[in-house]
Amino acid sequence: MNRLARIAALALLAAYAAGIGPASSDVQRHNSFTKPHVLRFGDIGDVTSLNPMFAQQLGLSRMSSLTMAWLFKYDHENKAYPELVTVLPTKANGGIGKDGKTLTLHLRKNVKWSDGQPFGADDVIFTTKMILDPKTNVVSRDGWDRIVKMDAPDKYTVVFHLKEPYSPFLVTFFSSAGANPSIVPKHLLEHSTNVNTDAYNSKPVGIGPFRYVEWRRGDRIILEANPNYFRGLPKLQRVEYRIVPNRDTLFTQLQTGDIDLWPNAAAAYLVRLKNLKGYDIIRQTGYGFGHVDFNLERPLLRDVRVRRALALAIDRRILWEKVSHEVGILQESIVSPASPYATKIKFSEFDLAKANALLDEAGWKERGADGIRVKGGQRLSIEFASNTGSPDTDLRIELIRAGWTKIGAELNRHNYDPALLFALKQNGGIIYGGKFDAVIFAWFLSPSGDLTTIYACDQFPPNGQNSMHWCNKKADAAMQAFKLTYDFNEQKRYNALVQDAIAADVPTYVTSVNEDLFPHNVDLQNFHPNSVSAFDDFMNVDI
Repeated sequence: MNRLARIAALALLAAYAAGIGPASSDVQRHNSFTKPHVLRFGDIGDVTSLNPMFAQQLGLSRMSSLTMAWLFKYDHENKAYPELVTVLPTKANGGIGKDGKTLTLHLRKNVKWSDGQPFGADDVIFTTKMILDPKTNVVSRDGWDRIVKMDAPDKYTVVFHLKEPYSPFLVTFFSSAGANPSIVPKHLLEHSTNVNTDAYNSKPVGIGPFRYVEWRRGDRIILEANPNYFRGLPKLQRVEYRIVPNRDTLFTQLQTGDIDLWPNAAAAYLVRLKNLKGYDIIRQTGYGFGHVDFNLERPLLRDVRVRRALALAIDRRILWEKVSHEVGILQESIVSPASPYATKIKFSEFDLAKANALLDEAGWKERGADGIRVKGGQRLSIEFASNTGSPDTDLRIELIRAGWTKIGAELNRHNYDPALLFALKQNGGIIYGGKFDAVIFAWFLSPSGDLTTIYACDQFPPNGQNSMHWCNKKADAAMQAFKLTYDFNEQKRYNALVQDAIAADVPTYVTSVNEDLFPHNVDLQNFHPNSVSAFDDFMNVDI
């Protein structure tokens, strides 16, 4: 290329960067399979709803960040920033009342829903009333039940009056991080006869850089750039979520260039992912943790000695080495070291001798002909739930089975499609319906530090996510005290008490804290996921 041609090419690229040149299909791309301005990402399992009020799945949370209406979103440092509000409420700016019981939300003006209708205070109040309505099948009303009154002094101001202070409000009240409902449009749902089954939930209208186009059940969900988004058009024109039945198939689709991104890829695939041509990998400490949960409603698991014995017979270092390829962080606490609420708890090493002694002490001394322990005529047989489509989970469970067999415990595995595994109790869900003795999956914790919806005594499904049915009065008191104070040091002290209690009582046993992996097409630009809501920053993402 001669000098003039190089100058022309540089000028062309500069013009495109400024948004005044030809379409970026002229930009050099490394992969022939790249589809300009179309991002295809995939994961296992279909979703049960596109409305985050009624479903809690990681793939859905990604799409909800892109499409739905949130007051608050999260930046690269996992800190909240104003989305549909103009400023984060604090005591200093008067957004939080002096007594901590009044929240004033100043909404942005001239914001439109993706169907072009105006957004305002009526939508916020309507949605809050819908969440508080006992007929609405929300995952939890914790926090929302502190609202005693709402005012709308004008079309762009909402005031929540609380019966007591509530420090996690930034996450709970319409933020993209956590198991939260988004704001829904009053003009589309105010006359609905049943919001739980309304057609809206299959193609919701929101306020984000993208809007839903089509949900092809069992195949893909298609989003397009939203021309009505108040921040303008994103660089991507289209996003497709590919629904893949199996992680091996998902990896194959990366190999063939059928998808560009696997968010939160399974650690077991790291070695193979590193060898993929045309892909890079983002690796960072996450807020999630892999774990085995025990259902304390089941008589076999009410004795903490049994839970502790089963936990001690899980060789977490072997799982980490053989399955996760040393991806992840081995620790006892559920809280990631990336969180300001992290605390250190002594790590419990694999110990079959101690596990056997605990079961003897708990009265499980006899063994049947097959080596399985028996007490009062009942076998120590654990009904173990897990999801389909994860060969790495298959291996992890077989390694757990090997350890449990050595202490005389039987593992009976039951596989479920992820949509059914994580469905609400009202919809026949396995986890929330308590249809298990033990289950393996991952939680992604809220950046607020609030652990209530997973571990508080009043959060058993269908009123929350405490599917373990664990209730520790001291820990519960600490969780409630946590929410009443806006002082970080006090919050950290209360949070540490809860972490210690969980480690001691073993309703949950942490296999490892996540290191999030994002294998992606090298042509993907400006993708900077945070640890709590990885798809919040998508305005400048392009491919």
